[in-house]
Amino acid sequence: MSALLEMRDIEKIYPGVRALQGVTLEVDRGEVRALLGENGAGKSTLMKILAGAVDKSAGGIRIDGEDVEIRGPRHARELGVAIIYQELSILPHLSVAENIFLGRLPKRRNAPWLVDWRLCHEMSADLLKQVGLAVDPRTPASRLKIAEQQMAEIAKAISEQAKIVIMDEPTTSLTAREVDTLFGTVRNLRRRGVSVIYVSHRLAEVKAVCDRATVLRDGTKIGDVNVATSDARDWVRMMVGRDLNQLFPKTQVAPGPAQISVRNLSSRRLKDISFSAHAGEILGIAGLVGSGRSTLARTLFGDAPSTSGEILMCGEVVKIDTPAVAISHGLALVPEDRKGQGLVLPMNVRENITLASLDAVSEAGQLRIAKERRVALRFVDMLKISTPHIEQKTLNLSGGNQQKVVLAKWLYTDAKVLIIDEPTRGIDVGAKVEIYSFLQRLVEQGKCVIMISSELPELIGMSDRILVMREGRLSGELQRPEFSEERIMAYASGVEH
Repeated sequence: MSALLEMRDIEKIYPGVRALQGVTLEVDRGEVRALLGENGAGKSTLMKILAGAVDKSAGGIRIDGEDVEIRGPRHARELGVAIIYQELSILPHLSVAENIFLGRLPKRRNAPWLVDWRLCHEMSADLLKQVGLAVDPRTPASRLKIAEQQMAEIAKAISEQAKIVIMDEPTTSLTAREVDTLFGTVRNLRRRGVSVIYVSHRLAEVKAVCDRATVLRDGTKIGDVNVATSDARDWVRMMVGRDLNQLFPKTQVAPGPAQISVRNLSSRRLKDISFSAHAGEILGIAGLVGSGRSTLARTLFGDAPSTSGEILMCGEVVKIDTPAVAISHGLALVPEDRKGQGLVLPMNVRENITLASLDAVSEAGQLRIAKERRVALRFVDMLKISTPHIEQKTLNLSGGNQQKVVLAKWLYTDAKVLIIDEPTRGIDVGAKVEIYSFLQRLVEQGKCVIMISSELPELIGMSDRILVMREGRLSGELQRPEFSEERIMAYASGVEH
């Protein structure tokens, strides 16, 4: 195989920050190349340079044997580079077909000023079939689930006849079956000679689908590895510069009294849910996408209505119909979508940390900036939030550090019960360990943590009990000695019913 892509000595310098220094990347034709590294290692910057979204400061790029200067995203697409970002770019008010052929709608031969909708829908249907998405191409994109939007983005990349397809955390919102479909699509692209750059923190996926991996750390290239003949532990050591002897720092804590109890809770999507979660406990909640896990979290937090049932805090029945009421009763929610729901991205770290507790940093109705600064500095130190200063806008932080800011915001409320939905989605291995360690410290202090996750090793590694949801109901409960991925999936898919 010959190198389809060569990026040589790439540098990127922002004011006061060197994001990339002398990075070289070669990708062969028809190769699936993983790009690994912690958040902040430079992966996204390198890929944005290749996709034309960011200008490089120095270095050279060669595609298909020709030196190129990528002048923007459109030029990158013309050169055969397609990128599927973790934050999808689907336009909800357009149909699936219109999203796939946006800016390239096929025209009628005898009337080139008119769109040939029949051809557009036929071509879209064929592309959707290739990625395993069974939807009518005329369907409004707003009706697609996140996983379906992801597959539609891949269909769009295929339609552009891309030579190089960049996938940034492509499976964060996919079910196991959809991940298998995605892997089939990746292998099909490889057979057709298309190169895929696969950016992911999920090392098992890298092992399953990639040929080679390039590891970055602190904006520099650490090395290349052959995926088939190397060990994931070696990749982690290269990424973080140290051994991670214990990924899940779980220790047993004697459970205390029930902090929150739910009796026969129902809503439009939930059906007769009953459980309790205790002080000193991490209660895991598993289930397939659409099982009702996030709906349950939002209902407990007063962000989604219930139709019947009761919620008890410390044994006392409470009516929680708004997030403000939930906070007053000692509940906190770290949502699945940290960027859209957990943070105000244009605001700085200091402002985000105190956002849910403004009364605590105010006197006589006036915000006390000095006190707010002391609070923010304390949590930055406590959670090891990597930021140049507390006035840094949170949109400029890595995913792991953004998640820590969300955690800090709720910890400052001194909540008794922390509900955390997908705690490590899109976060590197090192940051995962730090978040797991902090959750463990919380339960050792007598807090209660309800952890919702699609990553079964995470649930098994950190939970004291696991509840499994299916179609809005609780389908099973497992104690720690009973944990296994097979049993969880059996309950989640209905096999044990």
